[in-house]
Amino acid sequence: MYRLITRLIPGRIREHLYSTLAYSRVKVNKQKFLGFVLISSLGLALGLSLLISRLFHISFFVTLGLSIIVLELGIYFSFSLKADATAKFVESILPDALQLMSSNLRAGLTTDKALLLSARPEFGVLSEEINEIGKKIALGEDIGKSMTEMTGKFKSERLKKTFLLIVSGLRSGGQLTDLLDQTADNLRQERFLDEKIRTNVLMYVIFIFAAIGFGAPILFGLSSFLISVLETNLSMVEIPQTSAIPITFSQINVSSSFIITFAIISLLTSSVLGSLVLGLISRGKEKFGLKFIPLLVVFTLGMFFLSRFLIGSLLGGLFGLE
Repeated sequence: MYRLITRLIPGRIREHLYSTLAYSRVKVNKQKFLGFVLISSLGLALGLSLLISRLFHISFFVTLGLSIIVLELGIYFSFSLKADATAKFVESILPDALQLMSSNLRAGLTTDKALLLSARPEFGVLSEEINEIGKKIALGEDIGKSMTEMTGKFKSERLKKTFLLIVSGLRSGGQLTDLLDQTADNLRQERFLDEKIRTNVLMYVIFIFAAIGFGAPILFGLSSFLISVLETNLSMVEIPQTSAIPITFSQINVSSSFIITFAIISLLTSSVLGSLVLGLISRGKEKFGLKFIPLLVVFTLGMFFLSRFLIGSLLGGLFGLE
């Protein structure tokens, strides 16, 4: 049944999901897993939609559509982030693996033996793939082909380019030890530059977080309080209808509840978009900011209601709102 449900997904999207699951090291039947995720998310979306529609009196079909979209995107991005985290880990230990392989070659070992002995337990998934390459070589498969196939299991262009360079060195018969040492040094320099760039943009991250987490909630809290003051006090003002006073007051059509609702929607939108900007600035991709969304939403709304409470406690008596 799960496989039949999976076949309902368009071909390109299905293949992309398969590759994402492979990159995230999911070792289950991908067709069954996707079908199970679809059915589970649909059932959970139905439950959430019933609860939200009853609590907030929102259309069931609207909440159902939004719940399905949010759940499916959340599951997809969780696996995508896991795949990126795995690739980042492999990239971080790759220079050490190359350096160790170079040392084994200098000790007089053959290329395949040097590669196999460079697989250390602390290398994690990279060690597993190196051992897999060793099994394929023992069965007579070309080492270059095995390395190329291994790079396709990780979502890392840096890993692919590195092993492509090694394979080219093997086929050209050059000094592989010097190539490995130079490649390891270049990878360490690139990593150092990445860390330096993240340090330089830290100020922008702090500024965006402060603007969204502190500035916007406090200003919205103050503005909503001022609307409450105007709504309460101006409703008690009575001006004689004489032609001598060229001032007229009309009814206030903007209520404080509308301002609060508008503020909450604006803060939620700015929190989501701000989180994506934080991910783009700090890590180079918007999806890395998804993990900041729950934290920023809770913090922003908390600051908004806290600022309203503090301003109302301090100034409520002065304006007759207590």
